Amino acid sequence: MAVTLSLVALFGLVLFFLLRGKTLGFGSAFIATGFGFFLASTGAAGPINQLAGAVITALGQM
Repeated sequence: MAVTLSLVALFGLVLFFLLRGKTLGFGSAFIATGFGFFLASTGAAGPINQLAGAVITALGQM
């Protein structure tokens, strides 16, 4: 659960800076957020969480 919250915070921070730097418009940010929200409610959420956990574990062992 801590990894999930950290990734959410990381992606939220990146999204914030993209919006602040005007690299990403508000419409695109809304679409990206909606996509993430709906993706989390599909069957793809489990494998995505496992992949993120594996990458974090691999980075921690470097």
